[in-house]
Amino acid sequence: MGLVIFFFLAAVCVASVLAMIISRNQAYSALYLVLAFAALGGLFGLLDAPFIAAVQIIIYAGAIMVLFIFVIMLVNLQRGIPPARKKWAGILASSLAVVLLAELLLAIQGTLFEIGRTGGEKIGRPATRGRLLFTEYLYPFEITSILIVAALVGAIVLAKKEKAAE
Repeated sequence: MGLVIFFFLAAVCVASVLAMIISRNQAYSALYLVLAFAALGGLFGLLDAPFIAAVQIIIYAGAIMVLFIFVIMLVNLQRGIPPARKKWAGILASSLAVVLLAELLLAIQGTLFEIGRTGGEKIGRPATRGRLLFTEYLYPFEITSILIVAALVGAIVLAKKEKAAE
């Protein structure tokens, strides 16, 4: 039964991500992303990682997607991307896709190494995650938090400049 649920959730996740990419309506894309996050939470639940499953559903499918919906509602959706920027946007998107693929491969390799190092210990458990986060990965964790705050400040500054220009 678990295998059937796994393939169902995996199909829902892949289909909703594809629908998100194909959809022309930004609000529908955000809702498809909520569905993908919820299916991903179910997959984490099947992997015996209940904490990560709950975080996936509560934080990503709940709080962050509500924020995305409000941003989509506030942004002028009729403008679109100017034709001169479409070429650069395509080049930037392709470059980022290559970087993200390399990052994904490194993450998979690191996860396999970590599973071998911990001797099969449940890596999805909060105690294991917390111990690694605040010992071995403390500096990357702190740098990530600084980058998130910097991005938030930058977004606020850009929004204020755009509002002042109107």
